[in-house]
Amino acid sequence: MASSLYSNAQHVDFDSVLAMDDPGMVSMFEALEASGLRGFLGCPAVVHEDALVDFFENASVRNGVGFSTVGGQIVKISEKLFAESFELPIEGLEDLSEMPKDAIFDARSIVSLSGEQINLSGRKNQMKIPYRLLSDIVAKAISVKAGSFNAITVEKFSLMTAVVCGVKMNWAKYLFGILKKMVAVKTKQAKGFAIQISVLLATFPAVELGEASAFPASKILSKKTVLHFVSINNRDGAEETKEAAKKKVVSNKRTTADIDAAVPKKKRTSKKKSISSISSLEMVAVAEEAVPIQQIEESLDVEEPDALLLMRWI
Repeated sequence: MASSLYSNAQHVDFDSVLAMDDPGMVSMFEALEASGLRGFLGCPAVVHEDALVDFFENASVRNGVGFSTVGGQIVKISEKLFAESFELPIEGLEDLSEMPKDAIFDARSIVSLSGEQINLSGRKNQMKIPYRLLSDIVAKAISVKAGSFNAITVEKFSLMTAVVCGVKMNWAKYLFGILKKMVAVKTKQAKGFAIQISVLLATFPAVELGEASAFPASKILSKKTVLHFVSINNRDGAEETKEAAKKKVVSNKRTTADIDAAVPKKKRTSKKKSISSISSLEMVAVAEEAVPIQQIEESLDVEEPDALLLMRWI
């Protein structure tokens, strides 16, 4: 089913989101618009599922041009047609490896929830909520990579930096390069751009596109879906804060075992004399017996009392 081609896709209703009463979110979408991506991310949200299936089944790349057969008709998609169809910038950086390091340095602080530079190998909950949404947009609608949307990667953050810091990108070349990877046989690039390819196929009058279907409303960023995104992130943030507070309280509590270990117990001492004490006493006694007691004679010069003299005469 063609629906698998946009299971993780995301589209933007710029008129709706730019009218929101949320300065931070509006500022982020204005940056997306200023980067030249409105025509690509906000094109008419119509999908021709049967034509999409045909396109990917028969697609190939020859001399830098995408070829396919849809309904028996050959279609040829060049970078020029791609750029013109979505009014994409054709000047600026063509490769993310050229992204200025100072711009990445600045962006790490700009998007940070705490104000400190985010860890590029961490998770997107380090970011303010508008930039968490921007991370999803670049992952699902631009780079179209499978995997965890919560993890920050160098590629995703470089794309975010281009938007946040206003770095000029040759979006036509970059995005067309992703399209070519989608139709290449040996690449692991996930398939996407369902709306954009439907728009491109509609430029070929001879191609029978089949019945059109509306893109799922849940995958279109409008005021309603963005507010829902904010609500979920606020709830998750509150739960994370609560959990962190619980862990802190638990870590600060001292268990009874800890207290017992910290307070030394008084040792009971025996009142019995130790063997060493008795031995010491015996040694002292022996020593005393061995030393003769000196007799001190009374001095003859000492005058005796009169009463004592009288008794001697008697």
